[in-house]
Amino acid sequence: MDLTRVIVDIPDFPKPGILFRDITPVMEDPAAYAAALDGLRGLLDGVEFDALAAIESRGFVLGGPLARDLGKAMVLVRKAGKLPRETVGESYELEYGTAEVEVHKTSIVAGQKVVVID
Repeated sequence: MDLTRVIVDIPDFPKPGILFRDITPVMEDPAAYAAALDGLRGLLDGVEFDALAAIESRGFVLGGPLARDLGKAMVLVRKAGKLPRETVGESYELEYGTAEVEVHKTSIVAGQKVVVID
């Protein structure tokens, strides 16, 4: 399935000059959602890893089913201030500003191989 036919381009969102690609129609179409998950699963064939780090919120929608199907841990990567326990975080630049994400300090341990999904 060609997912580019399902994903909707929204020009000038959230501000002028940004082209936002809306993937919510993928989740609204069971065949498209299955195709997206199958495609991502295929990208991970032969990749050795311990956990999926899923970035809020698109990563949750795709990472949850993948982690379950692959028998891997799923680490929640959330906006700063959303997790209840001790966290570690990282700030980063966006086309339209800056943001910060955090994970629970105990969610990833040294030596683990982690795939990031957003």
